[in-house]
Amino acid sequence: QVQLVESGGGLVQAGGSLRLSCAASGNVFRINYMAWYRQAPGKQREMVAGMTSGGDTSYIDSVKGRFTISRDNGKNTVYLSMNSLKPEDTGVYYCNCRAVVSYSGYLGDIWGQGTPVTVSS
Repeated sequence: QVQLVESGGGLVQAGGSLRLSCAASGNVFRINYMAWYRQAPGKQREMVAGMTSGGDTSYIDSVKGRFTISRDNGKNTVYLSMNSLKPEDTGVYYCNCRAVVSYSGYLGDIWGQGTPVTVSS
């Protein structure tokens, strides 16, 4: 069984920085795509950034130039470095791993439990 453990969220002032981490623990063979989503209060969940196993990245426009997604395939871990944070970045951030393959078989998509990020003005 594979589980995602997130860390790094918290309270920060506008203009500050945070780094989120998400580690996949368990019987992981390969994770094809790793992404970060966020859900602000009263809003739908949206994908903030994503990264393929080959290193291709994508970002929503509102975070381009401020956020950087990276991953360590050897550790099955994905990171989200967030700089120049704004109050509108506030929300619960979720790690998402797609097309996860374990040594026991194909697992599909897996979600983390979420870590809250609050940016004060």
